[in-house]
Amino acid sequence: MATATVRKPKGRPAGPATADIRQEIQDAAEILFARQGYAATSLREIARQVGVNPAMVHYYFGSKLVLLQHVLERSLEPLALAISKMREEESAPAAGITGLLLHTFSEHPGLPALVAREVLLPGGVMQDHFLEYLAPRLGGSLPGMLRKEQREGRMRNDLDPSIAALSILSLCIFPFIARELAEKALDVHFDSPGLQKLEKHITSLLDGGLTA
Repeated sequence: MATATVRKPKGRPAGPATADIRQEIQDAAEILFARQGYAATSLREIARQVGVNPAMVHYYFGSKLVLLQHVLERSLEPLALAISKMREEESAPAAGITGLLLHTFSEHPGLPALVAREVLLPGGVMQDHFLEYLAPRLGGSLPGMLRKEQREGRMRNDLDPSIAALSILSLCIFPFIARELAEKALDVHFDSPGLQKLEKHITSLLDGGLTA
């Protein structure tokens, strides 16, 4: 996982620089929250990674919890919109769902670990927010999409769509959570060719197990 570069602290930017600073703050927060957890990460540490004053982080986001919410939503909202668009199409194959998930995680490789820490595990600070606002449009919408695949004869009728959805999510999320171990112990690569190979492998497994 990449490490943000420490820079000389700077004051509040003006003009177009504002969006860049907000983006840098969220990038640093995503890395630190994923690596060491929300509770163990301070706004001061995030500010130091970006090279800004802690007051600037407060100015843009108000609190650490709001910053975490922004970090999650900036990547999960586009994913939710893409899934919604796929749901309206004639076909929503497992391969297409896999492609959407892996594309999101390749752009935000710390996201799966962050979601695991602060959403999936007991006591996660974003669990309630995620369940109310994001889950219904993300994994929660997958069973209905797979049920449609069953009705159209493209997916086996003897499978439970909810468990199938869980299987797809697990296959796509876990490799990124286990990335450090997978790279060192299993020689799995997460560069562009490696991710293409991973997507092909997952798609092949799903096609063999789900396709009617």
